[in-house]
Amino acid sequence: MGLQSSTAYIVFGWLAPILRERGMSAGTAGGLVSFSIMAQVITCLLIPSIAVRQKNQSFINVFLCGCAVLALIGFLYLPGWAFLPLAIIQGIGQGGLIAAAMMVIVLRSPDSHTAAHLSGMAQCVGYILAAIGPLLVGMIHSATGSFAACGVLFVLLGLGASINGWGAGRAGHVGVQVSKDSA
Repeated sequence: MGLQSSTAYIVFGWLAPILRERGMSAGTAGGLVSFSIMAQVITCLLIPSIAVRQKNQSFINVFLCGCAVLALIGFLYLPGWAFLPLAIIQGIGQGGLIAAAMMVIVLRSPDSHTAAHLSGMAQCVGYILAAIGPLLVGMIHSATGSFAACGVLFVLLGLGASINGWGAGRAGHVGVQVSKDSA
C-alpha cells in the first residue's frame, strides 16, 4: 500500500513540475495532471469488480504497477507527443492500484477482526512509507538540478510495489493470533 501511495503522492506533487521541466506550460501541465487523475476514477471503480472474480490478484497488481510506474518514467524521457497517452496509462495504473490495495486487505482477511488489524498495519506503515517518495524526488532534483535522475527511484518504487503486489495478490487468508488479553 505504501509504495503505490508513494507513487500517487509523487504524481500529485511532482508531475506538473516534471512536465514544466520538459517544456510544457504551467496551464497545460496542470491540465494534463488533472486529466490523469480523472482517468484514475475509471479504474478505481472498475478494478474491484474485475479483480474479485479472479482466483488471485497478483497479475492485476503487477500490471497496474507497471502502468503507473512506466508512465512516470515515460514522462521523464519520452517526447512531448507521448504525454497524453502516458497520462491515461498512468491514471489507469494509479487508480486501479489504490482500489486493488484496499480490496486485497478485505480479500485476504477471513473475518472483520483480521481485516481491521491488517488495514491498520497496512495504512499506518504504508502511509508513513509513502510520504518518503515525494521527499526523495525533491532531494534528487535539488542534488542534480533535473528530474531525469528520478527514473531510478521510479524503477525501484515500481519493482518494490510489484513484488509486494504479487505477494499480496496470492490466494489465501492472512492468519492472526489474538492473545486472550487483547480479546
